[in-house]
Amino acid sequence: MRRIIFVGTIGCGKTTLGQAMLGQDLHYKKTQSVEILGNCILDTPGEYLELVKLRGALMMTAVEANTIVLLQSATEPRNMYSPAYAGAFAKEVIGVVTKIDLATEEQIRAAEHALEIAGARKIFRVSSTEGTGVQELMDYLNTEGGTDDE
Repeated sequence: MRRIIFVGTIGCGKTTLGQAMLGQDLHYKKTQSVEILGNCILDTPGEYLELVKLRGALMMTAVEANTIVLLQSATEPRNMYSPAYAGAFAKEVIGVVTKIDLATEEQIRAAEHALEIAGARKIFRVSSTEGTGVQELMDYLNTEGGTDDE
């Protein structure tokens, strides 16, 4: 799998998705600094997106990734991504709507729309707790655009 970076708000499900992708037991853990999960997932604190003064750290960390993954919780009414936010990265940017098991179809569509406006080129719907959509995301990351080993 290529190296990816998770970008999203506090509590949007970045760490939980990483655990699900790696087949680990799911447990909530507040990410305090950038963590590398399974040698291929850069998990960032939500503050890196939410606090303008930390966005530079997010951009510097993103240099280490092949693909940027913007996460938007379907249960979160806020949208922290500005229009065309993906353009700040000179890399592929995809979107993931998380917590779809806790949301209505309308909430899921609103989250997808936020990611589309931000510039995500492909969007996945996932529930890390139920496993829905996780394999589809993994398949995409394992086949589209190659891996770090190539």
